[in-house]
Amino acid sequence: MQENHTVEHIESLFKAAKAADVPVFVSPHYYYPHDHQWKFGGALEVLMHNIGMFDRKGALTQEAFAGSGADWLDRYKPYIDDGRTVVTSPHKVFGPESNDLILQLRKADISQVILAGMSANLCTESHMRELLEQGFEVVVVTDATAAAKLPGFDGYEAAFVNFRLIASDVWSTAQTVKTLSALK
Repeated sequence: MQENHTVEHIESLFKAAKAADVPVFVSPHYYYPHDHQWKFGGALEVLMHNIGMFDRKGALTQEAFAGSGADWLDRYKPYIDDGRTVVTSPHKVFGPESNDLILQLRKADISQVILAGMSANLCTESHMRELLEQGFEVVVVTDATAAAKLPGFDGYEAAFVNFRLIASDVWSTAQTVKTLSALK
């Protein structure tokens, strides 16, 4: 995230989208207490459960949400909590198949999506694939995402290859901001 300036780039996308009056949708990743009763999961999924990543007290409460690992970064709150941003129901593993993102986009008559997110080879790629399968045109902002790099594998490089092969297009944050600015 530091190498790609992911946090800063996502904030730039928020600013540009809001300035151009482009709808913004957030597909959060939350786990509720009942999700910890699952009988199996993938390696990273199990890790996220074990460390309490994205944990919330429940779907119907904001108790202990502020400052938790499920909360928004403070710098993003003005954009997300502005009353215009659509926050979908949560996705549970990586893609939007388990939430209402696609319904929300279709009900807003949206067919083109500019996609960014923190985890390139997991949630971002999974969202890209499902959105494309559902008939959306998807541009991925490649420097507004990131992934783990560990000995023997590079999650970002794996995702970047797939973005180039699968997405409708790939843009930089600068290119995206310029394109959104032209919409004003």
